[in-house]
Amino acid sequence: MILPAVLLLLGVLTAVVGPRLLARADWPDREPVVALWAWQCVIAAVLLCCALSMTFSAAAAWRAVGGQVFTGAPVAVVEAYTLGTAGLWAHVTAVVLACGGLWSGAMLVREIARARTRRRARRAELRLRAPLLPGEEPGSDRLVVLEGDRPDAWCLPGTPPQLVVTTAALQRLKGRQLDAVLAHERGHARARHDWLLHCASALADGFPQVPVFSAFRDEMHRLVELAADDTASRRFGRLTTALALVELNEDRGVFGPAPTAHAHVPARVHRLLTPGDRLPPSRRLRLTATASLVPALPVLVAFLPGLRALG
Repeated sequence: MILPAVLLLLGVLTAVVGPRLLARADWPDREPVVALWAWQCVIAAVLLCCALSMTFSAAAAWRAVGGQVFTGAPVAVVEAYTLGTAGLWAHVTAVVLACGGLWSGAMLVREIARARTRRRARRAELRLRAPLLPGEEPGSDRLVVLEGDRPDAWCLPGTPPQLVVTTAALQRLKGRQLDAVLAHERGHARARHDWLLHCASALADGFPQVPVFSAFRDEMHRLVELAADDTASRRFGRLTTALALVELNEDRGVFGPAPTAHAHVPARVHRLLTPGDRLPPSRRLRLTATASLVPALPVLVAFLPGLRALG
């Protein structure tokens, strides 16, 4: 039975070719939302290849598993998958991939637990520094202003999301720049970018030697910022959003020659000030549909022997 090997090979090919095609394309920075979807489809295809390979390997290695997988299937379909020809490699493949799946789940649980711990700690600090006034009730869109010497604004994920801005930011941001910053943070909250970043970090931390997962994490951090920038710029203009980014980050040294933790900010400002033309809706639709076909390919390969057996 070569189907598990074919699926693994397809997963490796997707993990190698997918990121390279996206890196060479000229449209991800112009359409970050489409790029986010394309990256998710590539990762979903890689994980799906591993899951299907594990399933068919386990079905070939253990008769009880095969009986559950092919329950109700015609005899011709079961014979098409040649379950009786499995060797030791089927047992090893199934166990290794199952361990990988359990490890991925454990890493995701750990990442979510750590994020919740950090969020609870930051909310507790927020309640301490900015307690509710007598008679005030927490609303779904409450903006908290904190005393601070550094201009900053952020959103604490959760239900409801919490928007926070420092007094220094209020002094630095002029006109509608504050509105643009808040729209940027609300864009993160509405799109639930925190969940996407948790999944990307869990895969990258769980499998640090797998380049596609590291690239996925890095691109998610970059693309979610571009998508939120676009959300703000559509309402308040690109110049206003760019000036707000400059005002918030100028004192952090991000525009100097030395690299910093916010080294992506100058590129974001440049992108806002020199925007490229958006892709036509028809091309955006084609790119989205093409990306959606990537995870469907492993499913088609998995069902191909059965479909051929049924004629």
